Amino acid sequence: MRLLRFTATQRVVHWLNALLFGALIVTAVPLYFGSLGGVVLPRHLVEEIHLWCGLALPVPLLVSLLGPWGRAMRADLRRVSLWTHDEIRWLLSAGRSSLSADKFNPGQKLNAIVVGATVVVMLFSGVVLQWFEHFPLSWRVGATFVHDLFSWIIVFVIVGHVAVALAHRDSLVSMVRGSVPRAWAERHARRWLAEEPPTAPQ
Repeated sequence: MRLLRFTATQRVVHWLNALLFGALIVTAVPLYFGSLGGVVLPRHLVEEIHLWCGLALPVPLLVSLLGPWGRAMRADLRRVSLWTHDEIRWLLSAGRSSLSADKFNPGQKLNAIVVGATVVVMLFSGVVLQWFEHFPLSWRVGATFVHDLFSWIIVFVIVGHVAVALAHRDSLVSMVRGSVPRAWAERHARRWLAEEPPTAPQ
């Protein structure tokens, strides 16, 4: 027996975001390390790809929240924003305290919040860097520091996210197939399991 964990809309958004993040990281390398500029593609083309991928990054998520197809995404967004005392204690204890987890454990919730906040910060600091002539010098200096700092933060978070996903096969497969075994939910998401009826694999 399997449970639907992610709808087709959620899975498409996840992989679109993964593609955009990947493109941003790859194009950021020659922009950050100037000696690598022009090795594969001309610098101006790399800058254009980086710019448009950055501007496009929030689009899949925003579209996924609209209309009837976004019902599950909106519900998950509410889940991520709600924290119980047990979840906070579990996070502060680095997973050593007992927890009857929701659909997402506290680490996954924190990951989603950090990524979401980072996207907003990177977008606004990137706008200042791209159209710098419209902003005062102090903003441009601050935007450079913030953009670089959050670039390293997001790389660290994504590497950690990928490593954890590879170590938890059922969670990774659920982002491809959409469903998880009921036994997985009994071990890792008992509170969510109590809410969800069984469904066939997607």
